[in-house]
Amino acid sequence: MDKTQPRRLPAAVLVAGASAWMATAGNAALWRELQAVGVAQAQGGWLLTLTLAGMLAAALYALLSLFSWPRLLKPAIVLLLVATAAGAHFMWTYRIVIDSAMATNTLQTDWHEVRALLTPRFAAVVLVGAVLPSWLVWRIRVDHRPWKQQALRNVAGLLAGIAAVAALILLSFQPLASTMRNHTQLRYLMNPLNQLWAVGQSAFGQRKFHGPVAPLGLDARLGAAAKPRLLVLVLGETGRSGNFGINGYQRDTTPELAKARAVSFRNAWACGTSTAASVPCMFSHLGRDGFLARKQDSENLVDVLQHAGLAVLWIDNQPGGCKGVCDRIPSVNTSGLNDPQLCPNGECRDEILLRGLDERLAALPAVQREKGVVLVMHQMGSHGPAYAQRTPPAFKKFLPECTSSHLPDCSSEQLRNAYDNTIAYTDHVLGSTIAWLRQRSDFDGALLYVADHGESLGENNLYLHGLPYAIAPDVQKHVPWVTWLSGGFEQDSGLTMHCLRGQADTRVSHDHLFHSVLGLMQVSTAAYRPDLDAYAACAAP
Repeated sequence: MDKTQPRRLPAAVLVAGASAWMATAGNAALWRELQAVGVAQAQGGWLLTLTLAGMLAAALYALLSLFSWPRLLKPAIVLLLVATAAGAHFMWTYRIVIDSAMATNTLQTDWHEVRALLTPRFAAVVLVGAVLPSWLVWRIRVDHRPWKQQALRNVAGLLAGIAAVAALILLSFQPLASTMRNHTQLRYLMNPLNQLWAVGQSAFGQRKFHGPVAPLGLDARLGAAAKPRLLVLVLGETGRSGNFGINGYQRDTTPELAKARAVSFRNAWACGTSTAASVPCMFSHLGRDGFLARKQDSENLVDVLQHAGLAVLWIDNQPGGCKGVCDRIPSVNTSGLNDPQLCPNGECRDEILLRGLDERLAALPAVQREKGVVLVMHQMGSHGPAYAQRTPPAFKKFLPECTSSHLPDCSSEQLRNAYDNTIAYTDHVLGSTIAWLRQRSDFDGALLYVADHGESLGENNLYLHGLPYAIAPDVQKHVPWVTWLSGGFEQDSGLTMHCLRGQADTRVSHDHLFHSVLGLMQVSTAAYRPDLDAYAACAAP
């Protein structure tokens, strides 16, 4: 060998070093959780922790062995280092886990949401955890063999990694199986394997439905009414039922709803813990279980309303849009409008949904409008982590508030203040919508507000939302459901606010939304189920 040439490192050594770094430093959230659930402190806990680290390293070694080719190995390692560092930051900071639903949310996230997450601490973690190791990886000269020899080495590395994983499982099967069975959240913290699995499940493992969606409610018909009905269905974002004053919260976060004597169902539950999961589900006729088990996509609530002859319009203030729900009806997105008052820093606050509403209503087809109208308004709401950006200065009732996107930097009081300000602003938007409905004497008006999911605000050191449904805390699933009916609507329908108040503690869920809206708008169809109509108990016979 020419001694003047720099020494080359065997590819297997580079793979082993990178795997060990990611399996140990990249899994701080996993080691913390093992401490939190008491596994690490139990007898043999340290051995189980070492076993898990060894399994992760061996699995990564097996995976990277497949990529141990010139011009391929280093990019593969760098990509995994970046994913590991980013995943470690979010799992450590917000105590989220990464599964296929979270991967779907990430793929559908827009730039405004991403920007709020790019904190200085995130940059520091990526610098230390990914950039510096990647720089080192790129400088190392790797010894690759001729392709046949390299192929044999790669296969040998793959088999060795798999064998090591299998051996470690067999050696610690009893405590490992018990731990994973009792603490299912641990499997979602195994970084970066959890991310690879989640992305694979999101891209290939979930059912993909091709071709046109199945029609629904083609038989929909409208009942007779004294006046056309105008329903504003407000799709809330990240609403916690427990933080609504109208639900008994000790803070008066909903004075305008209280003044309007709106009714709130205090025992309402979401069908998912993220927008991507909840929105298509809550507009479906299938309910949560049926939606998850479906074999084909079908039309949804807004399609059926349109089939019935109603004028339907979706107004969206989220850049991420309606998640496919409004694909077949008229829609408009307000999130990119250039309003100096309501759209500072490129993001529009929710009052923008009310701008030009009369003109939007007048622009709907006259024939359908005369039969009735449903306006769906999709809020930006209380979307985190930048809660302070969701509210204008006039609605910052609770101070001091958290202004950082790195939520653990804030005290629990500051965080609660920032979030409660978003609810107070939502209350104002809803109150303003009710005021607008009162002015539309040509319709019998109604408002229905339902949030897509809840939020964790540091309880048990959890933040944001999106945990797998089975292990998510109630605050991520318990949502507000608020109803207001005009006097004309009550008189014509026989559905009274007084009766609804008596139903306030009845358990309802997103499973009820489809059927409840059809009931409010007097739409008859074979798809309607009165037993899932949250208003049926108070409806006139």
